[in-house]
Amino acid sequence: MNSKPHLPSPAPRNYGDAYELASARLSALDDIAAQCRQSGSQYRVKDSRTEITIQYLNHSYLITLPDITVSQVDSAGEVPVRDKLLILHYFISAKGTPAANRLITFRELPEGSVYFPTFSQRTIKPLLNRFGKEPLLLLEAGIKLGGSKVDLGDTALTINAFSRVPITIILWQGDDELAPQGSILFDATIADYLPTEDITVLCEVITWKLIRS
Repeated sequence: MNSKPHLPSPAPRNYGDAYELASARLSALDDIAAQCRQSGSQYRVKDSRTEITIQYLNHSYLITLPDITVSQVDSAGEVPVRDKLLILHYFISAKGTPAANRLITFRELPEGSVYFPTFSQRTIKPLLNRFGKEPLLLLEAGIKLGGSKVDLGDTALTINAFSRVPITIILWQGDDELAPQGSILFDATIADYLPTEDITVLCEVITWKLIRS
């Protein structure tokens, strides 16, 4: 059965002030070229503008300076401010740390243990509600975000949210005695690219893209 259950959307949040702050931080960067190398992005100078191309959830986005705009390449649609903020924060925060190829849980992030109940409620629970009884549907949805199957749990995939931020989602289907279980894992370097709060928001974005696919 492939019908999608009715699930409430995440509550909207006000990101306006945070976006203005991120824009100011970007404007204050001294070396855009170095930050592009650290984030795995590309840039060019066109007329009086600097254009940064960054990969986010299987699409290319363009950050322009000095006016600080974020747009999706080959799309005229408005980018949600939440996504703009994630893109700016990733670019600004990226330290260029090589992948550790070691997976960690959310609880291992800075203050992750404190915020895990909120993280789980906003990400793992909706994923289980949608895919817990039909985990193979997770793979179908994940491919649309550029995800690839990995050999973990009963069903798992890794989605490169940004060039250097892989997100691994794992589901265990459960049985008559055990309820379905899920987990979201990260490369051990993720805190060098995004703060914990942004990681929660990013995983929530991914969760609802998968559910609505």
